[in-house]
Parts: sequence; structure tokens; C-alpha cells
Amino acid sequence: MSPIEHPLFQQPWPEGDYRFFQLGFLVDDVLAAAAKWARVFGVGPFHVMPASDQHATYRGTQATITIRVAVAQTGPVQIELIQQLCDRPSVFREWSRDGTRAFHQLATVTPDYDGKKAHYQELGYEIAAESRSSGRFRVAYVDTVADFGFYTEVIESTPGFLANLSKLARASAAWDGTDPLRLLGPDGRAQ
Repeated sequence: MSPIEHPLFQQPWPEGDYRFFQLGFLVDDVLAAAAKWARVFGVGPFHVMPASDQHATYRGTQATITIRVAVAQTGPVQIELIQQLCDRPSVFREWSRDGTRAFHQLATVTPDYDGKKAHYQELGYEIAAESRSSGRFRVAYVDTVADFGFYTEVIESTPGFLANLSKLARASAAWDGTDPLRLLGPDGRAQ
């Protein structure tokens, strides 16, 4: 089965882009938050990426921040937990200046990344930050906060990204509740 045919990423969502497949949350401690999500909501396993530097354009200026991310699938929705490990300005830091935990973004995947960005800009929304995740696919954070209370994350659909979504969905569908945190190495493989 190709990643695009995986049942968690198909209709009955509207035609076209994958609509809001992910909820992103800022947390103070990725490991503690992931363990709590697994214990309280039965969501898992969380795949925890190593801390990494993310190079981005933030509010028109080049910026580098250090983050750690954990993701798990829960039905058709992915949960992303984000911890910023530095004090540098970012789309995450501006949202959570005092370090509190908070809902941050809804994410969508699109094969027409430039067109989707243009759509939001034509509606008057600013691109708050933009980066290339691990050099493989582009990500933009659209500032929809004033109207909706959260950012809208636009992720470029690439075969590798979709394959990763499928892999996470299969791991969650087969999860028996054990080993709720899976630490990944820099190559993306379990340690």
C-alpha cells in the first residue's frame, strides 16, 4: 500500500489537500508530556526526535532555534508536542513567552505548497515563519491567531513525508500500550 493510500489519510475529508491532520502543542518537557498523553489519553507510541537546530525565516529575519519534537497518531489525527530548548525568538516563543503549555497549531499537508501559502496571503494572513524540515520538505506557519486563536501550519507533501506519516500511523494502530516513548536517533531510527 502506498503512503497516500493509507486509510488514515484519505476521505471523507474534502477533496484536495489533507485537511488538518495534526494538532500541535507547546510543552515544557517533551518526554514528560508524551508520557502523560499516553497515560491519560492512551495515545502512542510517541516517536521522540532528538534535539535539533531548526533554521527558519521568522518574521522576515533568518533565525535558528533548538527544538525537540514528539509525534504520535491517534486515529486520523497526529499529535505533535514541541519543546523549544533555547530562548531565541521564534513562532513558538512568541506564543508561549512564560513557558506555559499551550495549543499552538493545526497542520495541513498540501502538494501545492506555494499555492496554499499564496491562498492564505491573498486572504491577508502573514507567513510568520518558514523552514525546510531536515532539508526535505517545506513548512510554513501562517499567522491566523487573531481570527482563530492558533497558527495554521502548511506542510509540503513529499513522498518521504507521506511515507513517514504512514509509518507512524501503522505503529499507532498496532500499539499495545507498551513502550510509549520511542527515542529516535539523528537518522530517524529507534535507538
